Amino acid sequence: MSIEIAPSILAADFARLGEQVQEAVDAGIGYIHVDVMDGHFVPNLSFGAIIVKAVKPITSAAGVVLDVHLMIERPEALIPDFIQAGADNITVHVETCPHLHRTIHQIKEGGIRAGVALNPATSLSTLEEILPEVDHVLVMSVNPGFGGQSYIPNSTQKLKKLRHMLHERGLTNVEIEIDGGISVENAAEVAQAGATILVVGSEIFNNRGSIAENIYTLRLAIT
Repeated sequence: MSIEIAPSILAADFARLGEQVQEAVDAGIGYIHVDVMDGHFVPNLSFGAIIVKAVKPITSAAGVVLDVHLMIERPEALIPDFIQAGADNITVHVETCPHLHRTIHQIKEGGIRAGVALNPATSLSTLEEILPEVDHVLVMSVNPGFGGQSYIPNSTQKLKKLRHMLHERGLTNVEIEIDGGISVENAAEVAQAGATILVVGSEIFNNRGSIAENIYTLRLAIT
């Protein structure tokens, strides 16, 4: 699998959101990542389906995947809104879904791809029964709720274990996302460990360089 960079708009300048999403798309990325937080499951509040609807025309025109990560309690109540708004992927947390199989199939019945995320302290063993049902697994490499956190080093080993689990089960088409603290310094490390989609926020949306320059620097670090 090729390695994709997924800019997280949580780190974008919201006064220029459409412009910055367009800059990322023009730089050739394949994904835009949308972190949805409810202030309950995680200690922060971000945005809802209206933002997905707002950026959808930009991403769809370029064939870019709109990757929605629901860090919320009771995601099943809002999944239809995000599907209607234009999400291409929806990821829910194993920690918030007592009926995870049902929730994953609710997403798939909406005609889009479904994934499951797990927090740093959550064991990969919680995925044993759901792995055959998902299109991707998102490994949180920081404790969710805030941008700009430092990468938790043990996440690299977790990626390796997950890649091994998928290989053992013949599920080699399942994508592995990594989200949290991804930078030029560790992008190659996580890619080599098995991540195929790197969610990146403040390393792309910052004042150190343009969005295109920062994406190019990350790509160089991976190769």
